[in-house]
Amino acid sequence: MNYTESITLAITGASGVQYGLRLLQCLLEAEEEVCLLLSPAAQVVLATETVLKLPSRPEQLQAFFSEHFRATEDQLQVFGKEQWMAPIASGSNASRAMVVCPCSSATLSAIAHGTSGDLIERAADVILKEQNQLILVTREMPLSTIHLKNMLSLSRMGVTIMPASPGFYHKPGSVDDLINFVVARILDHLEVQHALLPRWGDD
Repeated sequence: MNYTESITLAITGASGVQYGLRLLQCLLEAEEEVCLLLSPAAQVVLATETVLKLPSRPEQLQAFFSEHFRATEDQLQVFGKEQWMAPIASGSNASRAMVVCPCSSATLSAIAHGTSGDLIERAADVILKEQNQLILVTREMPLSTIHLKNMLSLSRMGVTIMPASPGFYHKPGSVDDLINFVVARILDHLEVQHALLPRWGDD
């Protein structure tokens, strides 16, 4: 894997893991190389919101998702939360972009304050210091003043704050259509080609 051309995807413990799973699927189908990070809370939410039965160890998760989404060899790399020797923990091997999807309020706060308490937070900190692309797909309502201050602080650093707020002009007929709307906007910002939904003004 060429880590400097990869996309890091972190799934944290906010509700809406379906957004992250669909994004992972689309990135792999687009032949992108992906570094995947799952927080412990994300695994709890996955067990609650989906029927997937996930293993716990990074190498087992890598094998599971590679088979589930039919990834090619070495296309997907899964790292554990304290795997500090992971390439994405260093600016010398930082991914070209990182998406936290969904992004919990705790992760939002940790990234905004540079705590780097685990690999997700460290990878985001690396993306920030290297001035690469960082997208946070926040999923919380209502938003407190603390949440808004953290978002404003990160936005001023060039981070894209992209709340999981699907549109309805494409006349969604299912939950999958709503998920696809959000994922399509993320892919647009990553400049990854897709055909998830028609664009505004297209027939």
